[in-house]
Amino acid sequence: MNVIEIVLLAVVTFIFAIDQFSLTEIIYRPIIACPIIGLILGDVQTGLILGGTYELMMVGNMPVGGAQPPNAVLGGIVAMIFAVKANMSIDAALGAAVAFAVLGQYVVTLTFTIMSGLMAKADKAAEEANPSGITAVLNTSMLILGSLFAILAIAAYVGGVALTPALEALQANAAWFMGGLGVAGGMMRFVGFAILLKIMMANDMWGYLLAGFTFALILGNIQATAGATLILVAFIGFLLAVIDFRINAVANKASQGGFSDGI
Repeated sequence: MNVIEIVLLAVVTFIFAIDQFSLTEIIYRPIIACPIIGLILGDVQTGLILGGTYELMMVGNMPVGGAQPPNAVLGGIVAMIFAVKANMSIDAALGAAVAFAVLGQYVVTLTFTIMSGLMAKADKAAEEANPSGITAVLNTSMLILGSLFAILAIAAYVGGVALTPALEALQANAAWFMGGLGVAGGMMRFVGFAILLKIMMANDMWGYLLAGFTFALILGNIQATAGATLILVAFIGFLLAVIDFRINAVANKASQGGFSDGI
């Protein structure tokens, strides 16, 4: 175990936990957080790959009121520890980390429950025009949430390193189990994207979605264009958006273009 890694992991986890609700609300996302964790653990490449995969899993999971989805921060940290320290495959690490993501969900709910009793102090400070009182309540909330996440991250690191021999033996002697975790982790990215589509997809957009998949398959299987498939599909999408904008602008006789229901 590396003390510097533990300290840095605790610090960034504290920041990520707060960032979910109080700072940028961007850097805690797996696509950003996992490469940072990978830098700390000494494997940025795994951080980039795992972060992109985990982002697809979590892209449609958004908190609605008091309902919290599986936590992206804790799940990403544990997945990185399993992938880097225990030499698990990325899909298997993501499958194993889902339970910890659910644990993170409960930690957030616990913090909200504790803070609900302190909101009266914030209300009183607001009535008294006392900004420092409101700030104290907010700082307490961030301290509780960040500290709980940092403690869990340290526990995951220590436990993950300690269990590395057992996990490696499990991979060697129970390939069926690790294969099952890998399949589950591989499916999660499609589930996350499906949740996002269920929220955002308008009926008149299905043609564009299917066209995007078609162009991606065609361009990805041509040797000359395979390396730039995503960029080329993005350009095609931009072109279709411009054409749609101009058609609606003419139809509605307005330079702002047309508008319809949906996102």
